[in-house]
Amino acid sequence: MGTITTKDGTEIFYKDWGTGQPIVFHHGWPLSADDWDNQMMFFLNLGYRVIAHDRRGHGRSSQTATGNEMDTYAADVAELTDALDLKDAVHIGHSTGGGEVARYVARAKKGRVAKAVLVSAVPPIMLKTEKNPGGLPIEVFDGFRAALVANRAQFYVDVPAGPFYGFNRPGAKVYQGVIDNWWRQGMMGGAKAHYDCIKAFSETDFAEDLKAIDVPVLVLHGDDDQIVPYADAGVLSAKLVKNGTLKLYPGFPHGMLTTHADVINPDLLAFIKS
Repeated sequence: MGTITTKDGTEIFYKDWGTGQPIVFHHGWPLSADDWDNQMMFFLNLGYRVIAHDRRGHGRSSQTATGNEMDTYAADVAELTDALDLKDAVHIGHSTGGGEVARYVARAKKGRVAKAVLVSAVPPIMLKTEKNPGGLPIEVFDGFRAALVANRAQFYVDVPAGPFYGFNRPGAKVYQGVIDNWWRQGMMGGAKAHYDCIKAFSETDFAEDLKAIDVPVLVLHGDDDQIVPYADAGVLSAKLVKNGTLKLYPGFPHGMLTTHADVINPDLLAFIKS
């Protein structure tokens, strides 16, 4: 575990375990590298080098008041991959982290990236616009912002206890530890950075990034994703990349990497090895 300091003085925390082909994990909002514990242990035990960072404003990285947008997030990743001199890496992004992956991979130096994976990811764009009629209305994201400002601690219980993991579905098996861990990770980060990141994950248009990616891309999405509806996200992203494979999981929630790691991890491995 260590930190790098970016050009603007932001400290980025990261974990770097093992040797072998590097796999870089990009977490969702408002979480941290810890959200990838299951996947990092799975791939570490298979002989891969696993790396995950806390996005600026999140987790153990600096609680930045500025730079909380996708261009800077991607630039931070570029600085991290340069510092660690990663070559032929596989970049896997969940939710907001999928947007970060799309923007970084589209701009990455030659030889840095071998493959990319978007899991329950926000691209091409979440917000409903004239060009994206299937998106979510701005009022949804305004509601997120209002809830964060009013009572961030309670909001960070309500999201994982409800739609994030599908724990609000009839008959769902609810894991209190998973809810508590989501809350713990969220409350480690900065309120200002998390507030700004809502705009970053909802309003950033990744269409041109997706078109520019020339490495193989695996797109995974659950069809019961209540946070990033699959039809306006994974389905469209897979069509925009040059070399994309789409896999939909019936009934799986947004946080399927946690609730269904036993299914997702082998699919990730098969793609990495293919």
